[in-house]
Amino acid sequence: MAREGDTIEIDGGDYPGDVAIWARDRITIRGVNGRPRLIANGASVEGKAIWVVRAVDLRMDNIEFVGARVPDRNGAGIRFERGSLRIKGCVFRDNENGILTGGDPDAILEIEDSEFDHNGSGDGYSHNLYVGAIARLVVKGSYFHRANVGHLLKSRARDSRILYNRLTDESEGRASYELEFPNGGLAFVIGNVIQQSDRTENPVIVAFGREGYSRAPNELYLSHNTIVNDRKQGGVFILAEPGADVVQTSNNLLVGPGSVRVPANRISRGDIALADRTQFVDAKALDLRLKRSSPLRGKATPSESADGSSLRPTAEFAGPTGTRPVESAGPLSPGAMQSTGT
Repeated sequence: MAREGDTIEIDGGDYPGDVAIWARDRITIRGVNGRPRLIANGASVEGKAIWVVRAVDLRMDNIEFVGARVPDRNGAGIRFERGSLRIKGCVFRDNENGILTGGDPDAILEIEDSEFDHNGSGDGYSHNLYVGAIARLVVKGSYFHRANVGHLLKSRARDSRILYNRLTDESEGRASYELEFPNGGLAFVIGNVIQQSDRTENPVIVAFGREGYSRAPNELYLSHNTIVNDRKQGGVFILAEPGADVVQTSNNLLVGPGSVRVPANRISRGDIALADRTQFVDAKALDLRLKRSSPLRGKATPSESADGSSLRPTAEFAGPTGTRPVESAGPLSPGAMQSTGT
């Protein structure tokens, strides 16, 4: 019944085994009167997902996707195959993949204020979010945690913008990489809190180009992130394979034991390796705001621009999902969190 331009509202409640293909352009689907939970309960469409999307300008707001499993162990809450998809305020929990995209080179995926929790089949090939070789990925104000062996976020997009998120495996998670761009591309990683647990099977936290650079440009920009390694044996905060056109890191806080493995052409400005976790409000609880007494407050190196985009953060993550603005004037602190703790 849906026609182009329609809005579809779904009442809050549980919907077991209710799977669908969405192929009508310019549709908005939103949960009202609570959040509807689409529980796979053994069902899938085309053996792929709870929902399959092939549409331009499709918007989804306030919907939860739970428990997608299929025989090839690649079931997704959403399989996004082509078009453009905007997701806001949605939850993906206990699926083999939270979202899995195809490789449409013109596709665009935007995710805002959403949660990805305990997705992955346990084989290391399925992830909280797995983005193929699409045109563009934007992720903002979202919370990725407790992946089951796979990555918190993996993107093969030509252009990836990872802005003001929390990607933390916490104490019980078993994620491999927290953030991976296996084929490089243009990647901006700004204002994120990123943490690796002691249960990881992979010491690398952020990886770039590990499966070979497939299309130019291959540029990685990491600015104002707080990256925490809780792996007792040590870890690798950033690993970029040789051959990248640009690797630029600035004003990142690298917390805990670990190293950085990047090409010789890396540009580093104002990055700080920090062993003293007492400077944070509550590092154990991952409240990584700097205390008012921290000598690092207001000591960031002035931010620059790259490829026409500013590397200065304009917001910070504000859990459980979402962002809050950062003052546009005045000195910043290194790391992701600019608001002041006690």
